[in-house]
Amino acid sequence: MAALELYSKFARVWIPDTTEVWRSAELTKDYKLGDTVLHLQLEDETDFEYKLDPKSGVLPPLRNPDILVGENDLTALSYLHEPAVMHNLRVRFTDSKLIYTYCGIILVAINPYESLQIYGSDIINAYSGQNMGDMDPHIFAVSEEAYKQMARDEKNQSIIVSGESGAGKTVSAKYAMRYFATVSGSSAEASVEEKVLASSPIMEAIGNAKTTRNDNSSRFGKYIEIGFDRKHHIIGANMRTYLLEKSRVVFQASEERNYHIFYQLCACAHLPEFEPLKLGSADDFPYTKQGRSPIIEGVNDLNEMEATRKAFSLLGITEAHQMGLFQILSAILHLGNVEVKERGSSSCGISVSRDESGHLVGFCDLTEVSYESMAHWLCHKKLKTATETLNKPVTRLEAINGRDALAKHIYAKLFSWIVSQVNKALSTSSKPHSFIGVLDIYGFETFEVNSFEQFCINYANEKLQQQFNMHVFKLEQEEYMKEQIPWTLIDFYDNQPCINLIEAKMGLLDLLDEECTMPKGSDDSWAQKLYNTHLKKSSHFEKPRMSNKAFIILHFADKVEYQCDGFLEKNKDTVNEEQINVLKASKFALLVELFQDEETPAAPSSSAPSGRAKVGRSTQSFREHKKSVGLQFRNSLHLLMDTLNATTPHYVRCIKPNDIKAPFMLDPHRAVQQLRACGVLETIRISSAGFPSRWTYQEFFSRYRVLMRQKEFLSDRKLTCQSVLERLVQNKDKYQFGKTKIFFRAGQVAYLEKLRADKLRAACIHIQKTIRCWLARKKYLRIRQAAITLQRYTRGHQARCLCKTMRRTRAAVIFQKYTRMWAARRQFLRQRAAAVLIQRLLRGYTARLEYKRLVCEHKALLIQRWVRGFLARWRFRRIKRAVVYLQCCVRRMLARRELKKLKIEARSVEHYKKLNFGMENKIMQLQRKLDEQHKDNRELSEQIRQMESHSATELEKLHMQLKTLQEAEEESRHRGDLVTSLQEELELVRQELEKNKEMVAELNEKNTLLKSEKDEMNRLIQEQEQQLKEKSESTHQEATEHLQAQLNEERFRYQNLLSEHLKLEERCADLRSEKELSKHDHNRADSGYSSSQSDSVHSSVLTGSEVSSLEREVPDVSLLLKLQRRVAELEKEKMDLQSEMDTKEDQLQLEQTKVRTKTARLLSCTGRNELESDNKKLKKDLQELRQSLSKGSGSKLASPGGQAYNVLLEQLNSTTEELEMRKEEVLILRSQLVNHEAFKHKVVSPTLDLHELNEDGELWMAYESLKETNRILVSQLQTQGQSHEKEVEGLRAELQQLRAELDHQQQMLSNSLELPHDALIQASLQHEISRLTQQNMDLLEQMGKQDKMIRKLKKHLKIYMKKFGEAEGVHIEQSSPENIVGESGRTVSIVRKERDFQGMLEYRREDESKLFKILITELKPRGVVVNLVTGLPAYILLMCLRHADYANDDQRVSTLLNSSINAIKNVLKKRGDFETISFWLANTCRFLHCLRQYSGEKAYAKHNTPRQNEHCLTNFDLSEYRQVLSDLGIQIYQQLIRVIENILHPKIAPAMLEQETIQGVMGVKPTGMRKRTPSFHEEGSHSLESILKQLDVFYYTLLQHGNDTELVRQVIKQQFYVICSVTLNNLLLRKDMCSWSKGLQIRYNVCQLEEWLLDKDLQGSGARESLEPLIQAAQLLQIKKKSQDDAGAICTMCTALTTEQIVKILRLYTPVNEFEERVSISFIKSVQTLLKDRKESSQLLMDAKIIFPVTFPFNPSPVALETIQIPSSLNLNFLTPV
Repeated sequence: MAALELYSKFARVWIPDTTEVWRSAELTKDYKLGDTVLHLQLEDETDFEYKLDPKSGVLPPLRNPDILVGENDLTALSYLHEPAVMHNLRVRFTDSKLIYTYCGIILVAINPYESLQIYGSDIINAYSGQNMGDMDPHIFAVSEEAYKQMARDEKNQSIIVSGESGAGKTVSAKYAMRYFATVSGSSAEASVEEKVLASSPIMEAIGNAKTTRNDNSSRFGKYIEIGFDRKHHIIGANMRTYLLEKSRVVFQASEERNYHIFYQLCACAHLPEFEPLKLGSADDFPYTKQGRSPIIEGVNDLNEMEATRKAFSLLGITEAHQMGLFQILSAILHLGNVEVKERGSSSCGISVSRDESGHLVGFCDLTEVSYESMAHWLCHKKLKTATETLNKPVTRLEAINGRDALAKHIYAKLFSWIVSQVNKALSTSSKPHSFIGVLDIYGFETFEVNSFEQFCINYANEKLQQQFNMHVFKLEQEEYMKEQIPWTLIDFYDNQPCINLIEAKMGLLDLLDEECTMPKGSDDSWAQKLYNTHLKKSSHFEKPRMSNKAFIILHFADKVEYQCDGFLEKNKDTVNEEQINVLKASKFALLVELFQDEETPAAPSSSAPSGRAKVGRSTQSFREHKKSVGLQFRNSLHLLMDTLNATTPHYVRCIKPNDIKAPFMLDPHRAVQQLRACGVLETIRISSAGFPSRWTYQEFFSRYRVLMRQKEFLSDRKLTCQSVLERLVQNKDKYQFGKTKIFFRAGQVAYLEKLRADKLRAACIHIQKTIRCWLARKKYLRIRQAAITLQRYTRGHQARCLCKTMRRTRAAVIFQKYTRMWAARRQFLRQRAAAVLIQRLLRGYTARLEYKRLVCEHKALLIQRWVRGFLARWRFRRIKRAVVYLQCCVRRMLARRELKKLKIEARSVEHYKKLNFGMENKIMQLQRKLDEQHKDNRELSEQIRQMESHSATELEKLHMQLKTLQEAEEESRHRGDLVTSLQEELELVRQELEKNKEMVAELNEKNTLLKSEKDEMNRLIQEQEQQLKEKSESTHQEATEHLQAQLNEERFRYQNLLSEHLKLEERCADLRSEKELSKHDHNRADSGYSSSQSDSVHSSVLTGSEVSSLEREVPDVSLLLKLQRRVAELEKEKMDLQSEMDTKEDQLQLEQTKVRTKTARLLSCTGRNELESDNKKLKKDLQELRQSLSKGSGSKLASPGGQAYNVLLEQLNSTTEELEMRKEEVLILRSQLVNHEAFKHKVVSPTLDLHELNEDGELWMAYESLKETNRILVSQLQTQGQSHEKEVEGLRAELQQLRAELDHQQQMLSNSLELPHDALIQASLQHEISRLTQQNMDLLEQMGKQDKMIRKLKKHLKIYMKKFGEAEGVHIEQSSPENIVGESGRTVSIVRKERDFQGMLEYRREDESKLFKILITELKPRGVVVNLVTGLPAYILLMCLRHADYANDDQRVSTLLNSSINAIKNVLKKRGDFETISFWLANTCRFLHCLRQYSGEKAYAKHNTPRQNEHCLTNFDLSEYRQVLSDLGIQIYQQLIRVIENILHPKIAPAMLEQETIQGVMGVKPTGMRKRTPSFHEEGSHSLESILKQLDVFYYTLLQHGNDTELVRQVIKQQFYVICSVTLNNLLLRKDMCSWSKGLQIRYNVCQLEEWLLDKDLQGSGARESLEPLIQAAQLLQIKKKSQDDAGAICTMCTALTTEQIVKILRLYTPVNEFEERVSISFIKSVQTLLKDRKESSQLLMDAKIIFPVTFPFNPSPVALETIQIPSSLNLNFLTPV
């Protein structure tokens, strides 16, 4: 299509404007060839005539369609020119608040002058691993592209950040380095990435300063190479600096500052360590006060100094070196305060009067140099001739210049030293495999006065622009060759002539160096050489008209005029050599180190040379000793270009939007100037000269299929696109067909968009025509039907009116007749009714008076009766409730005491029962005494029964007396009621006498008022009850939700700690394995040692490596310390509780001494004393160890994991084991004494001598001790009987006291009868309540004590009787067969009974490793799930555990549990696939549920069958192991979720956002050179169906492995949260996805997920709620966004989205078609205003890595253990069923 045809009516163009640079206008008339004027209408609807140049005939540039405005890539614009670029940037920056935009391979970054929340770790994670075009433009996208190309292509990369001062270069480079440090951790050395980031504050402090354009302007260029190893981890870095602005040290312009470090030093002058530096305020030093702006708003120099010092320390610069640096910097400040006084015309001296503050002395003290030497050489210089050396005084101006030159030189040396120290800290011993360079360099500069610095800066930008042009053409050529389209040479600006002008032979730099070597060289002579050499010979060199001391260079960006003044001096950079020698002679080591490599500069000579030879020698000496600044800069620039050319470059161009630093305000003039200077417009021009628009065939087909005819649809998309393009675009030069893309010339996409819009517009018109016709016809038919209906109803109305008139006429006559009759009759009836009424009223009045009198009397009596009854009942109920409540409290207190004592007794007795065997061989001969013991036992039982009967008798007497007291009380109360009734009758009589008519009327009124008040009060009471009920319900609901939230939060925090702990364990294990492997290799290489020696050496080294590996875990030390402190606190609490329990046990033992003495008679005195003394000794040692451990738990040495802690723990365990062994020996001794006593009575003859039974006398001693014990027991029983008698006497005394109290109360009652009625009732009630309460509490306490004592004695008797019975049974069972045969005289055959399987599995200890290997390590989940019972490993482990519990083998129990847990962890570590993790999650949960189910606890036992309750564990409490298994389950669950995330993550964005699930709705917009790289090779490979299939796999695998339903629901909820978060994060970071059609697609995909939930019956799992943010985002894309009501609807609807997310989506909303409209800025502001009161997180993205807290609700197993069959395929034949 011809370009002229595009200039038709309604076409929009850009015209130049002095204010806005470019202004939009619309053609009101078609343009024809030959027209000299364009008729336009501006945006403010004013007409304008644009005159065309008749010679050139250049038309104004066309404006892009609105659909292309705001694109991520400027090359996606159809019309590529300056106004289109400016408009696109302005829309993105000011309207959408987007600061990044692509321009081909360039990232354009505009400084927002505002802090944005787009650089957090969540944004870094979102960009990590993404292709460059997948997300919106960002510095992180460029960094990720560089990192990815380095890893993929194994080629070094570089990021070139350029721009003028204040554009944000330093910040962009800093964020790029932060990205590299985040996505790639260090491999060997700790915190390398932190050191790389720590170099930034140091370099900013010594190299950045405040300028008029920027508060933190970099005054030097730097190139940082970040080194990576083969695993792409950061291992080091290196920094190169360029062209430090040394002149800023001694001079600053107005509103500018010196380098930040000087002001930071002055801010710290008050600190003690800085007092020797003799600093003060920044206003005290000329070097810091010249700019008159010592403070930067929002910056605290003191805090910045702290950050700088921390960075120094992190980089390994010691405190001594830091103070040395600050000392030299302070010396520079003092040097600037040195005043020079003029002494004559050609000499000067140091001003003593002005130097009273001692600044030169301070400088010399700080630098430790000679004061006299420095004062002398500040005012003199040395001249060398052929024969002698002269000292010549200098003028005051020369001395000041020399002083300033010395200050600049010292600072430059210090700057270089700091850079070298930073490089040393960032260096690495190993050579980097690859690197990424970040170049932060000044952009093109042009000022009113340009000098040597601007010349070097612009020279560097010329070189960079040349390298950029070459790279752009290389990429273009590669793209064309890849697509196999003809390559045509594009004309572009070649800046090589300008570079040659500067750096070639006899160029500007060569002439400058030559002039510097001349003895009388000057700036003027150098300018004349430039004019003579290059004027009119080079097209890039010009001479100003009005100056002979300046020159003009035509750079690629602009013309720049340079002033020659100062070029030579800055190029030579001379300093007095003698001053340097004075500094070299300093005693300050750091200062000497700065100048140790100092080359001797040539001192300027003022005398003329004597001959040619002398000139040559001086020139040669100068070149040998010092290079010029220009030469150094040229060499370093060539080195930099070589480095950049060897890497793959990435370009970031920073733009400064305005000079007033206003946020999000774009100055068009400044922006255009910078775009021209940084090469963006040149890139646009190059792109527009070729084929800038590039579409894949699929994208072209999807976008423009509306332009295709039916016959053009072919199976091959490429042929289809070729046929339609040949029809639509006749000029074949406007497009080219590549292998995979179509290439378009500039403007062709806009033409196609116009055709598409016309086609859609025509279709819309046709649809509108048809709809309007249908609406008009429908309206006509409706009007016609309405007219017919109106006529019908009108005629009917007229007929009805006529009929009505006739009827009314006839009715009027009848009305008159009857009216007259009615009037006469009414008069008669009124008179008769009046008479009757008067009679009725009089009679009724009389009757009512009598009735009211009777009713009033009756009601008064009724009210009195009911009120008195109510008061009596109310008092009774209140007293009853109080008494019942007191009884409950007392009984609860007594029950708790009794429960606590019963628990202690049960524990003690159970302990004694465990110790009931072991002394059988020592006391076999004591069995003959059993009859005597039984007799004594029966006597004791008889005494106890007598005591019980006596106690029952006493209690019965007490009950009888209490009953008598109650009857007396009731009688007194009845008498009080009689008195009250008499008083009430008296009151009634008085009331009857006082009644009259007025009282009746008043009572009626009061009754009415009372009724109304009663109704009102009832209504208020009901309302209040309802309000209280609602309030209580809401409060309860809120409290429940708050508690649930706290529980979830605590559970989430705990599970996070578990995951971090697991990571620490894994990291520690990895380090151990690496060390073990490295040591193993080392030992194998050493052949001089044997295998045993190698093993021993290896183990010792491994221990050291473990310690070192733990020490190197720097980032996790804080968590480890927190865990250690928490464990120490828990240990301390445990020790405190244990000590308290021991104290209570001691008290209980003292109280139960009487009972224990009964069992002491069965023990030998000698053995018992010895064992109990050992027991006490061990217990004492145990208590001391516990106390020492609890005291040291807070210290570092006793912390968990420490050496002292382990030693104490081992001592504690050994002591506890010895104590338990001793206790068992004691109880065994006691039980076997009982057994052998029974044997004595039944087997051994009583005539046998005890001495004959035991020759050594041991049995006789035991018998004597037994008699002694019996005597002690009798005495104790007597003492107990006496104490019981004393208690009975006490009860009798209390009974007498109660009788006396009763008499007293009767006396009080008789006295109280004289009181008034109300006071009498109140006093009697209060007294009675207090008395009965006290009496009841006393009686209850006494009865409780007696009942408790009786129950305790009965319990002990039952226990000992049971022991005796067991002892007899054990003796009979343990009798030898020979004795049985001897007694019975016949043989007995033993028949083995058939026994059922008890649900226990027995195995040998040597088979433990084999068990875990088969059951856990080598078990395949797939075979188990298909062939065996779900949870079979858990059941097998439980049955093995039951046998260990049955055998009372605590070691086997511990080994079984610990080994199984470790084996599961190892399996999951080696095989981390989803199926394995799901399988062991199910078995871990089942094992946990089984431990709960068979623990014997009531809460779990109620779900069991009787048979399952029989299988409960009996000897061990495994509650702690249940907690360990629960933690293991949480870890497995978290690992499962991470595996699911890794599987789903790459599929979510393509399936939920990119795939066109609804055909024909989606539209593809034009894309640029940075177009999105497809995430898949085949169309639809990552579709929604693939996600649903993957969800099916997850769901059915979890169910197949036997996971609990509730656990599966939690997994599904987590999966849906991952889908929601990843999709929403991609939506928030992709502008091309925020459209109406995309919202429709998201809503459709969400509906598919909801249907999946419905199909699986998972609606109540919370998965649907986790999708709510995504659903609301889709609704936000589809809702209307215009009016204030729409804003309110958005705020009401989007409750699950944050304000940042809502505003971000509104700003990113992009129409896909021209019929859609963008969201206005005013609408976004109104939404922000409505949402400003929300209290929510300011985070933009959802945290996709969060894992919800998991719970394992108890799920009992219905499987009976005895029914489980172990298949032979498992090869578990060594397990024996019990």
